[in-house]
Amino acid sequence: MSVAPSRRHWTAEQYLRIERESDLKHDLINGVLYAMSGGSVAHAQLTARVTSLIGRQLQGSPCDAFSSDLRVKVEATGTYTYPDLSVVCGKAEVEDDRGDTLLNPTALVEVLSPSTEAHDRGAKFEHYRRLGSLRDYVLISQDRPLVEVFSRGAEQAWSYTAYEGPEATAQVPAIGCSLELTALYENVQRARQEPAIP
Repeated sequence: MSVAPSRRHWTAEQYLRIERESDLKHDLINGVLYAMSGGSVAHAQLTARVTSLIGRQLQGSPCDAFSSDLRVKVEATGTYTYPDLSVVCGKAEVEDDRGDTLLNPTALVEVLSPSTEAHDRGAKFEHYRRLGSLRDYVLISQDRPLVEVFSRGAEQAWSYTAYEGPEATAQVPAIGCSLELTALYENVQRARQEPAIP
């Protein structure tokens, strides 16, 4: 999914008013509005697949998964984003009575695109780290079987683990889920007109 920044500076009130009336989605980072354009077939496949795989594992647990339709706010910085997948363990806290902006994600998942990878790894993650509730940040590559997991430990320090290759199984510890890369990436390369991952 690609982003196109605006040049004007937006307040949170202006952003929410426009966002709630628009058919388009926008992130708001440092007062800059980023229009979210459509993603590729591979991006859509991976987003649907990770949502399904994690959603099934969360059944019967105190955690719930939410699609990219739910906006997330980083209160410390005033940032609003639409992660590809959000997970909350316990009660979901929302910004206001509209119930469309989540404040306390436990885990966030982003499927990387060439146009957003630097943004997702850099500015966006800087803001996400200010979420006191966040324990895991998961990045999924479109180009090859690679899942990267950033986890916050007891001392508030972030650790990094890369899971690469179709035989790998990524662990998302805060929500007690695992992602078999064979299942996650099944047929994804075929959609990109490349050989499918076995």
